[in-house]
Amino acid sequence: MGSLALSACSGGSGGSGADAGSEARISVTPGEGKEVALGSPISVKAENGRLTGVEVKDDKGQKVAGQLADDGSSWTSEGKVGPRTTYTVRSTAKGGKDGKGKESSSTATFTTQEAPKVNKLTNTPGNGQTVGTGMPVSILFDNPVDKSKRAEIEKSLKVTTQPKVEGAWGWVKDWSGQDRIDWRPKDYWPSGTKVSVNGNLAGVDSGEGGWFAKNYQFGFSIGADHKAVIDVPSHTLTMYENGKPVGDIKGSAGSPVDPTRGGVHTVRSKNAAETMDSSTIGHGNEWMLDSKWVTHLTASGTFLHSAPWNQSLGVENNSHGCFGMTTSDAKRVYDFLPIGSTVEVKNTSSTKVTDVGNGLEVWQESWDQWQKRSALK
Repeated sequence: MGSLALSACSGGSGGSGADAGSEARISVTPGEGKEVALGSPISVKAENGRLTGVEVKDDKGQKVAGQLADDGSSWTSEGKVGPRTTYTVRSTAKGGKDGKGKESSSTATFTTQEAPKVNKLTNTPGNGQTVGTGMPVSILFDNPVDKSKRAEIEKSLKVTTQPKVEGAWGWVKDWSGQDRIDWRPKDYWPSGTKVSVNGNLAGVDSGEGGWFAKNYQFGFSIGADHKAVIDVPSHTLTMYENGKPVGDIKGSAGSPVDPTRGGVHTVRSKNAAETMDSSTIGHGNEWMLDSKWVTHLTASGTFLHSAPWNQSLGVENNSHGCFGMTTSDAKRVYDFLPIGSTVEVKNTSSTKVTDVGNGLEVWQESWDQWQKRSALK
């Protein structure tokens, strides 16, 4: 990428002495033209003067944010140029080292190259959602992200919270096999927290998976503090609100052959009615059962759900890893636990370690373990 020096389009008077006749020379990088290469920021410089204003817009009319140097000598965009985008840069400057000389103005326009492949993302939770106190920010990429590119991508992502909450990004391999990056707070969210996520990703290279074509912004809120704890030996699920128990429900956890996975799970989704298909969890064609009020924990099939076919609810743990209840109790749990709330399974005989990518399982690791997933080391 070259830079283009732009002469003054208009001039003015001002200043005194040697500065009064000085005129700034403005240059813009990338310079005017088409098929400008991807991967660089936009910069504006004033030689023999100080910038007094810089406005950059893309072909959709969106402004490009940037920072002006303290001495007014340069301006640099916060992000990089996106693919197949036309940018217009309008700048003004005053000449002389004190910026008291003649005023200059310039306009530059350039168009960037088309990306050979575009990498898109899907964010969880959705914009404007209210979620539980265990919900991570989860970003799923539709194309692979090279390990060598992860640090730059992570730097381009920012989480802002009100009130301030400590947290960190971690790279995850999703259950689907796709690359993912999650941000989890050190501890559970305080109820009422407002969360904003900004991804300044336009023009960032993700490697073989392609380039990002746009910036992303979304936000969500943390709702009531609702959690659940399952004690496997007593066949009991206890609901908690603000740390206090508000109700027990009897049910059936996994059998000794298929014990329920332990640790702290996060509610990833819910479904009012669905068919339990044994083939989806490696049990062939053993069963095909209709269930209501299904609360999904792991992606591999650990659910809370109605089990009207089970005659041993509250007496025997005989499921294939889920926690089954009566239909009315399953609805109570379904209504009580929002997406993003946590369900802790205690005293299970299961020795399986649930991978973080098997759902929104960020609480399966300690804070120290989680921080090691960051690419910024």
